[in-house]
Amino acid sequence: MSGNTAPAASGVRELTVRGVVIGGLITLVFTAANVYLGLKVGLTFATSIPAAVISMAILRGFRDHSVVENNIVQTIASAAGTLSAIIFVLPGLVMIGWWTGFPYWETALVTALGGVLGVMYSIPLRRALVTGSDLPFPEGVAAAEVLRVGDSAEGAEENRRGLLVIVVGGLASAGFAALAAMKVVAGSIERTFRVGSGGSMVSASLSLALIGVGHLVGITVGIAMIVGLVISFGVMLPLRTAGQIPAGGDLGEIVSRIFSSDVRFVGAGAMAVAAVWTLAKIALPIARGVKEALAATRARGEGEDVPVHERDLSMRVVAGVTLASMLPIGLLLWLFVRSTPIGHHAVGMVVVSILFVLLIGLAVAGVCGYMAGLIGASNSPISGVGILIVIAAALLIKVVHGAQAPGQGDALIAYTLFTAAVVFGVATISNDNLQDLKTGQLVRATPWKQQVALVIGVVFGSLIIPPVLELMQNSFGFQGAPGAGPDALAAPQASLISSLAKGVLGGGIDWKLLGIGAAIGVVVIIIDEVLRPASKGKLALPPLAVGMGIYLPISLTILIPIGGLIGFLYNRWASKQADAERAKRFGTLAATGLIVGESLFGVIYAGIAGATGSESPLALPFIGDGFTPIANVLGLVFFAGATWLLYGFARKITRDSDRESAAK
Repeated sequence: MSGNTAPAASGVRELTVRGVVIGGLITLVFTAANVYLGLKVGLTFATSIPAAVISMAILRGFRDHSVVENNIVQTIASAAGTLSAIIFVLPGLVMIGWWTGFPYWETALVTALGGVLGVMYSIPLRRALVTGSDLPFPEGVAAAEVLRVGDSAEGAEENRRGLLVIVVGGLASAGFAALAAMKVVAGSIERTFRVGSGGSMVSASLSLALIGVGHLVGITVGIAMIVGLVISFGVMLPLRTAGQIPAGGDLGEIVSRIFSSDVRFVGAGAMAVAAVWTLAKIALPIARGVKEALAATRARGEGEDVPVHERDLSMRVVAGVTLASMLPIGLLLWLFVRSTPIGHHAVGMVVVSILFVLLIGLAVAGVCGYMAGLIGASNSPISGVGILIVIAAALLIKVVHGAQAPGQGDALIAYTLFTAAVVFGVATISNDNLQDLKTGQLVRATPWKQQVALVIGVVFGSLIIPPVLELMQNSFGFQGAPGAGPDALAAPQASLISSLAKGVLGGGIDWKLLGIGAAIGVVVIIIDEVLRPASKGKLALPPLAVGMGIYLPISLTILIPIGGLIGFLYNRWASKQADAERAKRFGTLAATGLIVGESLFGVIYAGIAGATGSESPLALPFIGDGFTPIANVLGLVFFAGATWLLYGFARKITRDSDRESAAK
């Protein structure tokens, strides 16, 4: 890929104050949106490309802007948007009742320290995984192409149109979400039914954001999630509920409860096996890559001339920051545990936790960076890695602490989650970092400046994540947490991870269910390994996506494959246009707009709910339960219509761009 790099520019502006400010502002928007989306459906979206489009539209107004300055902006926004995946762990502390909210500085520091470590750990891997490998880095290459086109003279109009597509998509999804909040249209449709002596359900959350998610993850992941959905709601749920529904019992309540308490652990088992398989496949390439990176560093230290666009932060800085960060991490862990029922073990547990962060964090950085290179940061199985992290942390802490005394269980679970949160921060950032460094390589950016920008992005994200989490907790709450209401956010990964920690430490985990999931995971892995070479890479069954399909509620799962199908059909149309890549990019931006619009409305709605103290502050007073059948029909009509019109608008923008290009 390095052969596609642009010629190095001299004297251009790169790491600038205005770039940092613009990146910070974009970060506020995308981080808030990602936090909301992740808590609602357990998925986040990549922010690099939309951040690049917005940045270029703004920087066009400055005479001396450059492609590498735009790259810095998207790097900052991308890092912070990715860091929001820390929500897959921290809400677990609220769910188990240890926290009643999110203390600002504790939340910000655990997020920032894990993120900075993620940047430091991935720097030695750049030469091995970015410049010295054949990894495709699909999203990094796509972001570089967006930056190149936007920097060209003819790119200004395309940037304007791309931003317009994002805005229209955002208005469509925010508008539909507002109508649902007013109860004018249904926000979801659900039906529970009997299957033999058991039961199951079909439901769909009418969320345009999920259509956007499906478009971005693609048809292959969508099909895999359908397979998982069939396993969970077509097979496992009817089997687990068989004979459990008494005459006159609440079918919906029983089906939902057994899905949450039983079926999701089958999905966890499948995801864990898939994650282990991924680690096993890439262990040797990672070891080889680290060896090559260290050799390259030694060569530079011996005086070898290295071009500007190949200069990383000094390894002395990397090692110094890494080791120095262990002090605040240790202090943070000690302050967390000292006043708890396990405080008498504080010193030993903190020492072990620091070693865990130092060593497991480094392994996780390599694994996540490699996965981002293979399939892109958006599709990397961060959730699966998080499952392995929390299980490993729980087992280690259980061994170090020894037998539990009465009243120590919650403290051990909370400490495990807090330790795992630091390593999870490493995982999320290293997953994104190498993708951004690939983009930088292709546009001839200066690596050390990008790495500084990544740290800045981590700081921005760490400052905004705590208040957004607090807002979500106060306005909606989380399912499974004390006092959670009917509109509580699912926070599926946090729920799963806290349940796993509780099960490992308390001995109450149903290993049989995890074993069933593991067996399913093995079968899916075999199918995937046979399918890929037999179809020459055209067909696949991603095991982690199947596991997610088993674990996530059907209301969230079912729309993602529909979005994947819509994206597939749109891209097939786009491939026949004069500029296929531009046409596909407009589709990607439309999908991004759907996610951003609904997510930002969710944040605003949470603020309104928190301020008014009402769970439905926008509901129109004259709409009662009798309107529900009409709202269901209107919801389906508006939902389908908004999707059709948005993609029609993306097609129109594409045709306009093609006509304009042909006329030149």
